[in-house]
Amino acid sequence: MRFFIVLFFMFLGWSSNAQKDEVQKCIETFFEGFHQKDSIKIKSVCSDKIILQSISESLTKGNKLSDENAKDFYKSISEIPSNLKFQEKILSYSIQIDGSMAHVWTLYEFYLNDKRSHSGVNAFTLFKEKDSWKIIYLIDTRRK
Repeated sequence: MRFFIVLFFMFLGWSSNAQKDEVQKCIETFFEGFHQKDSIKIKSVCSDKIILQSISESLTKGNKLSDENAKDFYKSISEIPSNLKFQEKILSYSIQIDGSMAHVWTLYEFYLNDKRSHSGVNAFTLFKEKDSWKIIYLIDTRRK
């Protein structure tokens, strides 16, 4: 009997890790597309109904919440000048999953032309649609 209990918990742990790996791969694909300025790749891991928001934090100007239209976001990615070098370095992943919903919290630092521009946190909410995870909500904080 103990053997089956141990086997059950091993399988449960393996299944949980496999799900987390799938979710993390979805976020990694998003950033691959972002760094390659490839809006098609980004769209491949996003829901058609994605919601995009940002929170800018400033001691002098106060905090500001802004919304971005998905169509405008994809267009802005494809219009990034070729001479502009940028990188969003993901420092850590915290992934939580419940059935067909996942939440991913990623600390990041953003660099423009090799200089740190800002840092913050990305919070992604994903939905498992058929056999693949799709990003349905993305909000980030930005501070200098």
